[in-house]
Amino acid sequence: MLRRLSLRGRLYLLLMMPLIAVATIAAVARYQAANRLSQELYDNMLLAVALTISRDVVLSEGDMLTETLLEDLTSALGDPVYYRITGPGGSFVTGYSDPPDPPEGVEAQGGAPMFYDSISLSRTVRAVTLREFISEPQFGGWVTVEVWQTTTQRHALSRELVIQSIMLLGSVLVTAAIILWFGIQLGLKPLLDLREAIGQRSADDLRPIRRWVPPELRPLVRTLNSLFDRLSKAIALRDGFISDAAHQMRNPVAAIQSLAEAAISAPDEAELRSRVQDVAESARQTSRLTSQLLSLERVRGRSLRELAKPLDLVALVREKIRPFAETQLRRGVDVGFSVIGQPEPVRCDPILIEELVTNILDNAAKYALQPGGLLDVVISFEADTVFLRFRDDGPGVPADLQERIFDRFFRVDTDQSLGCGLGLAIVNDVAQGHGGSVRCISSSEGSTFEVALPL
Repeated sequence: MLRRLSLRGRLYLLLMMPLIAVATIAAVARYQAANRLSQELYDNMLLAVALTISRDVVLSEGDMLTETLLEDLTSALGDPVYYRITGPGGSFVTGYSDPPDPPEGVEAQGGAPMFYDSISLSRTVRAVTLREFISEPQFGGWVTVEVWQTTTQRHALSRELVIQSIMLLGSVLVTAAIILWFGIQLGLKPLLDLREAIGQRSADDLRPIRRWVPPELRPLVRTLNSLFDRLSKAIALRDGFISDAAHQMRNPVAAIQSLAEAAISAPDEAELRSRVQDVAESARQTSRLTSQLLSLERVRGRSLRELAKPLDLVALVREKIRPFAETQLRRGVDVGFSVIGQPEPVRCDPILIEELVTNILDNAAKYALQPGGLLDVVISFEADTVFLRFRDDGPGVPADLQERIFDRFFRVDTDQSLGCGLGLAIVNDVAQGHGGSVRCISSSEGSTFEVALPL
């Protein structure tokens, strides 16, 4: 139920429910207290009446009470009063002859009043029985005085007390409800103002929130500002990707179009086949460029540790090296593969690690490996890190460019036919996304690309 309510309604309900519960308990307690108070008041008056009747009858030597005294008693108590006096030995002295029956097995003790509820003439009555020892010539001995009265007025008093209590508690509860409602409205006003301020922003306005908020809302505002910052970076990365993709794809697509138009106007079948082959090669390069762009976008700005799972890195690299070595063998290139240390599973994204290895091998094939050359691939397992080292005997990378080659679209040479400068950028982003790193160690004898991944 609470989940369906607004924050205002939730607070109001959570505050009002305890108040209603306390008011209910207080009303029940007040009802019981009113009953006890009414009982005590009327019982004390009933005892006083019993004592008064006892003294009056003794003084009048057994005469009945006067009508004036009975009227005064009835007027004082609000309900008719009835009595009976029994002398020593149970002899009837005066009063009414049909008193209410006392509880079974209970008898009044001398000097101590006994109160009880009973029925008289089909009406509920409250009675008191009092036994006193009288030292009078006519009433010498124990005298029993029984006085009873209907309970209409005492119940009316109880009801009146309860109604007064309910009205008092109800007014307090209504007042508290009104105060709480307006208090919650005022208390939530900073939150409502914050909601309104955020709602007035455009979709492109991701500036941090600078307005004043109460201390309780500051963690929320900090979280929102952090979210806005991450969104701004993500949007910047997306815009950059779109811009780069549009820039890089424009030339290959235009080239495919030009080659296709040239193929249409081929003068003979041999020329047509040659031009179609150029179209196919351009389409393959464009497909590779698209794949690299998508890989770069998948890696950049994301934490790849969440997608990681245990991977047999040795098996993955071996599967990628085998077809590469077969291809390079035709050029006379010697490709070696070895493992140092005890192999362990590595937590990573298998698809992107495969992309990393593919891009390093592709980069070596394009820029480093010459006929009769050498590529040595080593996987080294150490204490908490696994190293992938790709060592070639190519021309190497100038020292001042060994860091820049990992930037997007950066190329050492100007030959655009070999690539677009994304391969090593993807390698760098994949390594960093897994909490690792990549570096290039180059000399006159060749280059070594070393990728470090945490185990």
